[in-house]
Amino acid sequence: LFASISNAWLSGQWDIHQMSHPLPTTLITLALALKIGLAPLHTWMPEVLQGLDLTTGLILSTWQKLAPFCLLLQVQPANATLLLVLGITSTLVGGWGGLNQTQLRKILAYSSIAHLGWMILVLQFSPSLTFLTLLVYFIMTFSLFISFKISNATNINILATSWAKAPALTSIIPLILLSLGGLPPLTGFLPKWLILQELTKQDLAPLATVAALSALL
Repeated sequence: LFASISNAWLSGQWDIHQMSHPLPTTLITLALALKIGLAPLHTWMPEVLQGLDLTTGLILSTWQKLAPFCLLLQVQPANATLLLVLGITSTLVGGWGGLNQTQLRKILAYSSIAHLGWMILVLQFSPSLTFLTLLVYFIMTFSLFISFKISNATNINILATSWAKAPALTSIIPLILLSLGGLPPLTGFLPKWLILQELTKQDLAPLATVAALSALL
C-alpha cells in the first residue's frame, strides 16, 4: 500500500505498468518479496508453515504465490540488481536452512525459498522460464504434500517408519524429493538447467555457479 501510494504521489498515476520512479519500484519489489517469502525477508515462512496442517501448508506453498508473482512480472522495469540479490540470497538461505531440519514442513519451507530464488534470478531475462519453473515447482510440491498427507508424516522419523503402512507411496516419495532437489533425469532438473543456461547467456556465469552449488545442499 505504501509503495503504490508513494508511486501515485511521485508520478501522478496508479498504473503498475508505468512505474518509473526507483523508490516505489524498489519498495513494491521488497513488499512482494516479503509476501512470497524471499530471503532476507523469509523469516516468517518456515515458522508459519510449521504451525499449519499439511492442506493449508500446501495452499500457502503454491496458490499463495500466484498473485505476488503476477504483480512482480508487471513491475517492469524493476530494479535489476535488487532482483539478482534477492534471488541469490534465497537460493543460498534455502539450501543452508534445510540442512539441520527434521521437520518436513520446515524443510519444504526452505525448499520453497530456494525455488523462488531460482525464479527471481531469471525473472527479468525470461519471464516464460520463471513461469515454467513455477509450474514444475507447483506440481512437485503438490505431489509431496499429498504424499505426506496420505502417509500422515510431519517429521523424518514418521517418514522412516511409513514403509510398512504404504510401501508404494514410500518408494515414490524419494523420487519426488530428488526431483525437488533438481537431480537429472528427473523433472525438477529441467527448469534449473534452463535457468543456468539463460544466466550464462546473460554473462552471469559466477552467479549461475553459486546458484548451482547452493542447489547441491
